[in-house]
Amino acid sequence: MITTIRNTDIEQFDKHFRTNFINSLTGFKSVALVGTKNQAGKTNLAIFSQIIHVGANPALLGILFRPHTVPRHTLENILDTHAFTVNHIAASFVAQAHHTSARWDVSEFEACGLAPQYSENFSAPYVQQATIKIGMRLVERKGIEINHTILIIGSIEEVILPETVVADDGFVDLEAAGTVTCSGLDTYHTTSKIARFDYAKPDRHPSIIS
Repeated sequence: MITTIRNTDIEQFDKHFRTNFINSLTGFKSVALVGTKNQAGKTNLAIFSQIIHVGANPALLGILFRPHTVPRHTLENILDTHAFTVNHIAASFVAQAHHTSARWDVSEFEACGLAPQYSENFSAPYVQQATIKIGMRLVERKGIEINHTILIIGSIEEVILPETVVADDGFVDLEAAGTVTCSGLDTYHTTSKIARFDYAKPDRHPSIIS
């Protein structure tokens, strides 16, 4: 049976039901671990599924944060130090990655059994277990007025990944890298590629290139 759910229905949903419904409604999402360190040197690690591509030239990514009405260590560390990392999650440590969402009093690296890793040129910690690691520098903060969320935009300063997952044309093969995706707030998926198509043009049907 097909049903139509209207905004007035959504407003009447139980809070937990509404949260699950809306968070899973948009489909599969990018999910990654964001690594930071405060000015005292304490590391922090948190899982995020609100990571978006902002632009390629300059190379920018965005992270959407919930309202800053309670302590949010990742956001506070980024605003204080301007440095953070985005680390892809693999199936081999997905449970540990999910566990970082708990409210820990100690570093999530230590609590969840994930190892911090540093590069020579970057102060924020990477996740050693991650296959693809991205070093980010804060460039802009945007407040979303309608719900008081915060969009943090960062520039990509360095990328650490196996050469074998980068195609000759620059395409990063996430399936080869073992990157997982997510739906909702607590469900994770591996992927299976259907096809990669060439650049779409109106005068011909798309062709499969891999």
